[in-house]
Amino acid sequence: MFTGLVEEVGRIQTISKSGEAMVLGIEGSVVLGDLKIGDSVSVNGVCLTAIQIGVKDFKVDVMPETFRSSNLRELKSGSRVNLERAMAANGRFGGHIVQGHVDGTGTIRRVTSDQNAVVFEVAPSNQALFKYILLKGSITIDGISLTVAQRTGDTFAVSIIPHTLSETALQAKREGDTVNIECDILGKYVEQLLNYRGSAATEGAEKAPISLDYLAKHGFA
Repeated sequence: MFTGLVEEVGRIQTISKSGEAMVLGIEGSVVLGDLKIGDSVSVNGVCLTAIQIGVKDFKVDVMPETFRSSNLRELKSGSRVNLERAMAANGRFGGHIVQGHVDGTGTIRRVTSDQNAVVFEVAPSNQALFKYILLKGSITIDGISLTVAQRTGDTFAVSIIPHTLSETALQAKREGDTVNIECDILGKYVEQLLNYRGSAATEGAEKAPISLDYLAKHGFA
């Protein structure tokens, strides 16, 4: 689990591809402090596993599912990426619950200034994600814990303070670039629980949407 508070901006050193599988070599410093083989590291918001650790870099595997569902497939040698180690049990929870399980990608439609802030307007590639995107709710963009500032028909916006912009790879993003999106896990769990029907021990149990008829049938209305 992560918090969405980026620890440092790393740089891609090497990319080894085999079809839709990749091994990334990433230069870093802060995250290497106590990193061990097998540890989880958030790379642009994607939870990956350290498979090799050097003095100034580490390597991670990227499987085809991750390749297809994130912007890691667009990385090049020299690309900057947001890095965060998994949260320690005694750590301070400064962001929100971030799993590193990307729900999809989005395209930056517009970047504008709002006095001391920079506003990024993003169009999700999958509009179904909007059911989890709540105004003033939490969202993760490229591994950064942010707050939804605006919602329109097919876009949402986040407002970035100068410190966040200067300390993350978001400073290099421009209109037309792709970002990873992870919606707040709480909304996804609530949806699953409300729509779940039948015994939890029954494999292949049915799911049904919540309705007045459903609530009445089960004694809630």
